[in-house]
Amino acid sequence: MNDASLSPGINVIRLGHSPDPDDAFMFYGLARGRIDTEGLRFEHRLEDIETLNQRAFRGELEVTALSLNAYAHLSDRYTLLNTGASMGVGYGPMVIAREPLVPEALAGRTIAVPGEYTTAFLTLRMFMGEFDYEVVPFDRIFQAVQDGAADAGLIIHEGQLTYEREGFHCVVDLGKWWVETHGGLPLPLGVNGVRTDLGPALCRRIDRVLRRSIDYSLAHRAEAVQYALQWGRGLDAALADRFIGMYVNEWTTDTGGRGHAAIERYLAEATAKSLIPDTCKLAFVE
Repeated sequence: MNDASLSPGINVIRLGHSPDPDDAFMFYGLARGRIDTEGLRFEHRLEDIETLNQRAFRGELEVTALSLNAYAHLSDRYTLLNTGASMGVGYGPMVIAREPLVPEALAGRTIAVPGEYTTAFLTLRMFMGEFDYEVVPFDRIFQAVQDGAADAGLIIHEGQLTYEREGFHCVVDLGKWWVETHGGLPLPLGVNGVRTDLGPALCRRIDRVLRRSIDYSLAHRAEAVQYALQWGRGLDAALADRFIGMYVNEWTTDTGGRGHAAIERYLAEATAKSLIPDTCKLAFVE
């Protein structure tokens, strides 16, 4: 196959993902040319998840990491890949504060959040209803709480492993809350979407290639972890490996089965609470 087999007008597949260890680990094989891409050429765009969500609303990227929350507004434009999903199995986004608090004490306090279309934000709304918040880039939330610009912070990515070291207390772990109240289903957080207008055949090729990259990284774990450390933000190799293991696992390789069920349940509950559009139509690449 060659690039001529791409959809008309598509010469390069722009692939958006976050500059964090788990995404870097997943796409190591692809970024370093270690896998068969079936003639596809990829251009990596590394940006924080809320920026990627906003770019997806504009349809700028052929393939992108998406918050499941954002996907709920974009199901007419993007189809979900069967690979690359992030699931929290008893862990996930956390609300942290400078002092120990019970969750009820968050009422009336300002919480720094990483974006209005992040799944973390939507999950916190499902947990506590409406609340006061300020949008802060995910990698500045610790500082916002430390400086008193916010009373608490909703943290994602590697902050889930480093918050205690930074002197914060966990108020609620939304991943733990979810699994305890939903029959053991994992909390679906991030997904990979492909623009539906690329057509079924190309979408399937992209799905195969990205799974191949994940499989390569899992089979060459040590070197892939070393590559991912570039985006570790204070993680050593052992802690990075632990974080990667939380979000790159069997759910990431193949989201089917209970993964699909978890996504369906999550979207259904968010719809029932009128937190996402009731027009969301869940669809995966066949």
